[in-house]
Amino acid sequence: MLSEEMLEGTATTKSRVKGKGRTFDLSDAANVVLFLAAFLGAWQLVYMAGIWPDALLPSPATAAGKMSALFATGSLTISIGTSLLRLGVGFAISVALGGIVGLAMVKFPGFGKTMSSFAVGLLTFPSIAWVPFSILIIGFNDFGILFVVVMASVFSVMITTYSSLRNIPPLYVRASKNMGASGFSLFRHVMIPAATPSLIIGMRQAWSFAWHALIGAEMLIVTLAGLGYLLYVGREFNDMAQIITVMVSVFAIGIVFDRVIFLKLEDRIRSKWGLGENR
Repeated sequence: MLSEEMLEGTATTKSRVKGKGRTFDLSDAANVVLFLAAFLGAWQLVYMAGIWPDALLPSPATAAGKMSALFATGSLTISIGTSLLRLGVGFAISVALGGIVGLAMVKFPGFGKTMSSFAVGLLTFPSIAWVPFSILIIGFNDFGILFVVVMASVFSVMITTYSSLRNIPPLYVRASKNMGASGFSLFRHVMIPAATPSLIIGMRQAWSFAWHALIGAEMLIVTLAGLGYLLYVGREFNDMAQIITVMVSVFAIGIVFDRVIFLKLEDRIRSKWGLGENR
C-alpha cells in the first residue's frame, strides 16, 4: 500500500534528490545541460560555416583551451576571486546604506516621498556613467571601483526597502497592534517578515545591478586584476578566445548566484509564507 507521500512524489513531474536539508532538482540540471548542448552545437555550426574568421569567432574547443590555460596560470582564478571580493564588499555597503535610508524613508513620510523620487531618478542613471566621476574624484584603484558598484545598486536597495515596508497590508499591522504588539516588536515580528518576499526580489535586482557595474568599472578603471581587466586585455590584444572565456565566466557566476542563493532563498520564504510552492 503506497503512502500518500509516495503517491505525491510519483505524480510530480520533477525528480528531486534530498540530503542534508537541501533539494536538488534534476529537471533543472537537465534543462541547463540541454541548453548548454544546444548553445555549443549552434556555436560549432556557425564556426564551421566560416561566416567570420577564426580571429573573430574561435571554435568552442579553442575557447575551452584558452580557459584551461588561464586556469593553469592562475589568472582566471585570481580574477574571479578579486571580482567576487569587490562585489561582496560593494554589495554589502549598498545593502547597509540602502536599508538604513529606506527605513528612514518609511519612518519620515515627507522625507520618503522626496527621496523616493530622487532615488528613482538616480536608479535610471547608467552605471557606466559613474566611472569618469569616480576616476577624477577617487582615481584608478579599488575604491573607485567600489564607488561605481555602490552607486549602481544602493538606490535599488533603498527603493526596495521603502516600497516593501509601505506596501504591507494594513490589516497585519492593525491586528498586531490589537494583540499588543508595538514599537520594535511590531517591526521585528510583523513588518519585516511580511516584507521579506519583496525584499528578496529587490535584493536580486540590486545584486544584478552591482554585478553589471563591477565588470564595466573593472574594464575602465584598470587595476591589473578582475574579470573586467581580463576583458580589457583580451580587447587590447584582439584575443577573442579570452574575451569569450571571461564572458562565459561572468555568465556562469551570475547563474550560480541567482539559482543557488537568491532563487532558493526566495522559494523558501514564499513557501514559508504560503505564497506558492517551490520551483
